[in-house]
Amino acid sequence: MVDAVRRCLGTRRVGHVGTLDPFASGLLAVLVGRATRLSPYLVGLTKRYDGTIRLGVVTDSDDRTGAVEATHDGWREIETARVEAAMLALTGRIVQRPPVFSARKQGGERAYRLARRGQPVTLEAREVEVRAFVLTSHAGSEVRFEAEVGSGTYIRALARDLGEALGCGAHLEELRRTDVGPFTVTDAETLDTEGAETLNVRPPREAVPHLPTRDLSADERAAVRHGRPIAGEGATAGPTALVREGQLVAIAEPAGGILKPRVVLVDG
Repeated sequence: MVDAVRRCLGTRRVGHVGTLDPFASGLLAVLVGRATRLSPYLVGLTKRYDGTIRLGVVTDSDDRTGAVEATHDGWREIETARVEAAMLALTGRIVQRPPVFSARKQGGERAYRLARRGQPVTLEAREVEVRAFVLTSHAGSEVRFEAEVGSGTYIRALARDLGEALGCGAHLEELRRTDVGPFTVTDAETLDTEGAETLNVRPPREAVPHLPTRDLSADERAAVRHGRPIAGEGATAGPTALVREGQLVAIAEPAGGILKPRVVLVDG
């Protein structure tokens, strides 16, 4: 998708926020030009998904693209209330083991590369935040859900862990990302990868609506665009969007009573 946007807009300066698995669909936040420098301020945004989990089939990748490792017909005896209870137990601050086929590193190499070569992979479990993991329908071995998760959470791992909790195994069959922070798929641009010529690229200000805002005077704007700090009275902790007449000038962070520009987005 990044390559397609580069071809479409004729620029190399394109980046994305939050990788999607190849079989998944939905929203991908893409930054263009100088706005690529805003990436650190978007990485931790909450993501929302809907999808389908298939009970009774375990795969080596924890999703439908992997090789089947085991099957179990115990799902036939599982009632909906038990599924809901198991999903609720996977909500909140939980410790999650990343999938073997993931971009996490082991010994300096991506885990999925080791796994593809048949080498053993043991990844350290990490604490993640699952704000919601809600059942939307349950029919036979099919569990449809909605999830809202923090950065670093693997939905494939949630599917795997649900299957383990129910004692029948499971994998992620379908996944669609519907939201990234304040951005929603219903407002997204579609991209014809066969030769689209234009895209509606939104101004950088719209990339950081979640940050507190400080309106600049003309003199402050002139200082900030040269990387000079400005007075920080009233500034909140953490990064602040510095704006002049609706245009995002820079992202600044408080330091010793001043606001120091970290990312400057304008020339003149």
